[in-house]
Amino acid sequence: MRCVALLACCALPAACADDRAARVATLNQLVGQPEQTLLLAMGVPTRSYETDGTKFLAFDERRVDIIPGTPGIGFWNAGAIPPQPIERWCETTFQVADGSVRSYTLRGNSCG
Repeated sequence: MRCVALLACCALPAACADDRAARVATLNQLVGQPEQTLLLAMGVPTRSYETDGTKFLAFDERRVDIIPGTPGIGFWNAGAIPPQPIERWCETTFQVADGSVRSYTLRGNSCG
């Protein structure tokens, strides 16, 4: 049983790394593409900013995961732990110059 728990703990970071690699691979395909292609793929940006002919388009993804609690013991539920909400978010900001995507950055605790 300990081996199974140890393997699960080791596999979890690897799964997150795979998610990030998949996200980066998808976003890399947008670099060099026209702004219209970016908008078709990502939708309407959450925020945008323009300075000196360069646009910065930010796309936010947010969700709340609930970590289940544990039941208590006895009539008063001694030792019970309530469910815990965890906010997960990822902001992808694209730099667009001369009508095409130049680069992107990722920020947040759920970017892969």
